[in-house]
Amino acid sequence: MSTLLQRPVETKLDSLPQLLKALQSRSARVGILGLGYVGMPLALRCSEVGFPVMGFDIDEEKVERLNAGRSDIAHIPSERIVALREAGFEATNDFSRASDVDVLILCVPTPLTRHREPDLSFVISTVESLLPYLRPGHLLSLESTTYPGTTAEEICPRVERTGLRVGEEVFVVYSPEREDPGNAYYDTARIPKVVGGSTPGCRQAGVTFYAQIVETVVPVSSTQVAELTKLLENIHRAVNIGLVNEMKMVADSMGIDIFEVIDAAATKPFGFTPYYPGPGLGGHCIPIDPFYLTWKAREYGVNTRFIELAGEINYSMRNWVVTKLIEALNSVGKALRGSRILVLGVAYKKNLDDLRESPAIEILEKLLARGALADYSDPHVPRFPKLRQHKLDLSSVEVTAASVASYDAVLLLTDHDAFDYELIRRHARLIVDTRGRFRRLDAKVVGA
Repeated sequence: MSTLLQRPVETKLDSLPQLLKALQSRSARVGILGLGYVGMPLALRCSEVGFPVMGFDIDEEKVERLNAGRSDIAHIPSERIVALREAGFEATNDFSRASDVDVLILCVPTPLTRHREPDLSFVISTVESLLPYLRPGHLLSLESTTYPGTTAEEICPRVERTGLRVGEEVFVVYSPEREDPGNAYYDTARIPKVVGGSTPGCRQAGVTFYAQIVETVVPVSSTQVAELTKLLENIHRAVNIGLVNEMKMVADSMGIDIFEVIDAAATKPFGFTPYYPGPGLGGHCIPIDPFYLTWKAREYGVNTRFIELAGEINYSMRNWVVTKLIEALNSVGKALRGSRILVLGVAYKKNLDDLRESPAIEILEKLLARGALADYSDPHVPRFPKLRQHKLDLSSVEVTAASVASYDAVLLLTDHDAFDYELIRRHARLIVDTRGRFRRLDAKVVGA
């Protein structure tokens, strides 16, 4: 528990006008907490428009790399980090320096526990670390995806425990991140920003800040509305991917190419949006966010059966892909045990190095557990990193004619543009394709 701190004498009438003036002039100092796939693009954008920026992260090695001008993220070149440093950016793990900035933006992970329940430990521990250093005039924004009520129930009470009044001295908002890593057009500046405030004054401060860094700000009536907006966006995607994954299994049983069906349906100029099947959901949002809402909905006695069914279908695709690989091997007289399998792509999304929640991890584990001699090739992931729940001591295999030909089957999970698909098609003995990249144009290709 934080103790009640002595604060500088400052009236509630002073805090908001002074903060708004500093935000509008871009002289306010911005602190980004969590320097990952969300925090770093935000830090870059804030610096580009003229805000002084400081970054906070508990990873000491990451802090050292960033201060040395080296990027941790493949789609952010180190040159941009060097330019950021030259503009005055500094990374630190010293949270006492939070008192030196005016805006505190939380971009920390919100994963699930092993029981598939929300894990707010990163958010809460970060807020607790900030409490001794909060002062009148601070704007505190949570961007991490979470369930409706988190800001009101978890953050505001902790802030007010210090004696500071939310909406009068400290201004608390929720503005969900909407980053699309690898999207060259929809960068931080172009993606509209939803902002909900704990009070009208909080919302005014949040809208004023974000209006300096993005082209479009979308104010909403509360933090709860903003929190649910983020969940709806990602659940919409998860449910539609679940639908098309189920349609893929139906089409496969009928001998129909689901990708041809989707392309044909997409010619309808209204009422249809194409979604594409794959080996399962990955990334930091789509596989996780639906469970934040289903968990919170139970508090209100609501069963989210439709959302949970989509989650079950999407998760089941891992097993379905392994089964399709087994069937493909059986068709050429081979068993999975003892067969050499090359998995193409382990990142959750093409052209990225991001492994968070990637279905490829569990598929690789299943293949190895069943006795397959499995390797992977991914130009963006040269070696499997250390992960909390997975231990795979593997390095990426180079794709050459000889290497591809040496495997009994090639399993395409992530269709990076860097792969030479024509070379793979020519030299692979058997291809199991979960992305429709080969589209059944070769007798040795099996759709999965």
